[in-house]
Amino acid sequence: MSPNRVANTKSKGLAAEIGKKGPFQSATQEAYLNLIRTAAILSNQLERLFKTRGLSESTYNILRILRGVAALQGVAASKYGDPTTRQGLPLTEIGERMIAPVPDVTRLIDRLEQLTFATRRRCEKDRRVIYACITDAGLDVLREFDEAVLETHDAHLGHMSHQELDQMSALLEKARLSALKRRNDGATKGTGDAR
Repeated sequence: MSPNRVANTKSKGLAAEIGKKGPFQSATQEAYLNLIRTAAILSNQLERLFKTRGLSESTYNILRILRGVAALQGVAASKYGDPTTRQGLPLTEIGERMIAPVPDVTRLIDRLEQLTFATRRRCEKDRRVIYACITDAGLDVLREFDEAVLETHDAHLGHMSHQELDQMSALLEKARLSALKRRNDGATKGTGDAR
């Protein structure tokens, strides 16, 4: 039996937290469930913060993406450029850049438009392409959150050393790249998303 198929018997942390009586079926199962539970706990506080302004983690992420694009496109005029001439980013590209991709970016942009944090426009050259752009109100709400978000990250992970954080990031990247490779290989072979 391979080492990753043998459940870790040293750690009772997650099992105790979720009331699991028996051992995990494998070390990979325990690691995966630890990852999911930890992500849920860490994101809960930020979700509550974002909800104070009608946002979710996904809509906040989109605003961050659009702010970065506005900063790159608006260098000549001001830090973020003239709001009437900001080009924005195609919705498909926004979806590709998201931390946690979602299937319906259009619905999230609808929400941001309702909140007056973003606008959208059709591409003049290809009417099928829709661009989203951050508004000044969207920039303001991000400024409101900037410090609190960094403080939350520090509160959650600041007890770890730089070496531990680097190691955790490297391991998570290794897992993510492997999953993306399997998904892409599956799509190439016509088997779809191999989850």
